[in-house]
Amino acid sequence: MQVPVDAGRRVRGMREKRERIFAAAASLFAERGFEGVTTQQISDRADIAAGTLFRYASSKGELFLMVYNDELRRAIAAGVEAADHAPGTARAVSTLVEAILTGAGDTASAAIYQRELLFGPPEEPYRAEGLALVADLERRIAERLLAGLAPAARSARGPAAERDAARAARTVFAVLNLLLVHPQTTVHPATDPVRELRAQVTLVVRGFLGADLDGGAP
Repeated sequence: MQVPVDAGRRVRGMREKRERIFAAAASLFAERGFEGVTTQQISDRADIAAGTLFRYASSKGELFLMVYNDELRRAIAAGVEAADHAPGTARAVSTLVEAILTGAGDTASAAIYQRELLFGPPEEPYRAEGLALVADLERRIAERLLAGLAPAARSARGPAAERDAARAARTVFAVLNLLLVHPQTTVHPATDPVRELRAQVTLVVRGFLGADLDGGAP
């Protein structure tokens, strides 16, 4: 069915405004951090009215989620591609999430993203989008874990295999979140986050598979 000309123009106009808002928010957050940016500054840089801005995002927190959801999506894609070439289950899983850790850049922004994602208003669409990305990441981790089980072991476990894989995937994501904000704390200051991620993921994977893995923890 052909879209009416006026409707098509409205759709294009909305898309263009959203792209301007996204670009303005991304550049300002990168320049000044979350606390140093106001919604008025974002609307000014995007060259739209403040009232129009709030049709696309209801708060500064949601604008932040809009920007960093896109970064998370790209990091997940990079991790999935890299994990395809990783040897063994433990290294594949750690490689999958390592792209998120190394690509986070500003750890203060990572902490704010976690806060908005976990505790933001439940009705915000960009929060729902971010949580869907997390669910997709956990699903991909669980798939890697299940692929590492020998067929006989998976058959012996039955439905418990998928349940345990989902739990292990959530544990890996929790480890990732703690290490993302690690530089913001004074706990274990000498820890190398990437090395620690690999070591903790190896322990989780060993626990799931129920056997030692080739190579051990790096």
